[in-house]
Amino acid sequence: MRGPRRGRNPMNIHEYQAKALLKEFGVPVSRGLAAFTPQDAEAAAAKLGGIAFVVKAQIHAGGRGKGKFKELPAEAKGGVRVVKTAADVKANAAEMLGNTLVTIQTGPDGKQVNRLYIEEGASIDKEFYLSMLVDRATARVAFVVSTEGGMDIEEVAHATPERIVTFSVDPATGVQPLHGRKVAQALGLSGDLAKQAVALTANLYRAFTDKDMSLLEINPLVLTRDDRLVCLDAKVGFDSNALFRHPEVVQLRDESEEDFKEIEASRYDLSYIALDGTIGCMVNGAGLAMATMDIIKLYGREPANFLDVGGGATKEKVTAAFKIITADPNVEGILVNIFGGIMRCDVIAEGVIAAVRQMGLNVPLVVRLAGTNVEEGKKIIRESGLNVIPADDLDDAAQKIVAAVKKEAA
Repeated sequence: MRGPRRGRNPMNIHEYQAKALLKEFGVPVSRGLAAFTPQDAEAAAAKLGGIAFVVKAQIHAGGRGKGKFKELPAEAKGGVRVVKTAADVKANAAEMLGNTLVTIQTGPDGKQVNRLYIEEGASIDKEFYLSMLVDRATARVAFVVSTEGGMDIEEVAHATPERIVTFSVDPATGVQPLHGRKVAQALGLSGDLAKQAVALTANLYRAFTDKDMSLLEINPLVLTRDDRLVCLDAKVGFDSNALFRHPEVVQLRDESEEDFKEIEASRYDLSYIALDGTIGCMVNGAGLAMATMDIIKLYGREPANFLDVGGGATKEKVTAAFKIITADPNVEGILVNIFGGIMRCDVIAEGVIAAVRQMGLNVPLVVRLAGTNVEEGKKIIRESGLNVIPADDLDDAAQKIVAAVKKEAA
């Protein structure tokens, strides 16, 4: 495994994987089994037994219950369905698998459902919300708790903020019973239920810190009619910079749920995040990358990505970075902005030229180089015979790429 690095998206896992992980830490979760075919789903229901089952689409997005399948009639049910028999489970699984579920979080393209989670039905009395995240302002793990479970927490925060309780845990002391009592109080629990809340809080905190999570969301956390607290859903994201410590977590990665460009970037140890704009950026250094994106916005366009090739990039890494940018169909122009400290400008130039010759260039390309071996880099680009627009500084580069893109669009 590679060591930690900056600028990567969290690694998410599916609900059934998250519940299996939480169960290892003593967290109460409902019984369920993963299914990849309608036959798997039917067999899972038969094994679980009971009078009701929940068929859940497994995608890395929320809002599944209210989602709609592209290929199915508008009146068809969403991605979370309650049914009564194993035969019903099989029929619903056949309808869901292989189809595209569109939710409020997937965007209009949706995500194809390749996995299901078949879960035992639950007798629910109340639904709560509980999540944990890293609070950057306090550098602590924070809890967010609400009695309004099963709802969009952003909507709750907007309409009834008084129903949300937040607190953080001092890493010097770690989680204490008092934190569990805060959860119980926020949810209106007493007696044995308060004791369950204390144990749940401690176990969730241990799972969060031991596995280097960046987000743990339980929505809903339910109170069953037989007075048990159970995590009925679980959304987990991991700090990608800490994955080198957790090969067992890396094994849970589902690349079909990720942007292929970000997958390719991870293979070359590139810090890449796809954005919604039209100007691709290749920069070395996170600060310079942010400044590059800001100045593109200043001149009226939006960046298509954050891409930091790092301080010691090779020709092969630069070539890969350029290919990733050009693979985005929304890119209308590319800005390469390199300040050579450890990174040499001639290496960047060789990588860019190699990528352009291999893939062709169908959009304007502006290159700004400064620092180590800058003259050699400029000479390589100048003598390449390619239609590359040189720039003297960042401001000049941003103006030139925006102008070139506008000219192409005119």
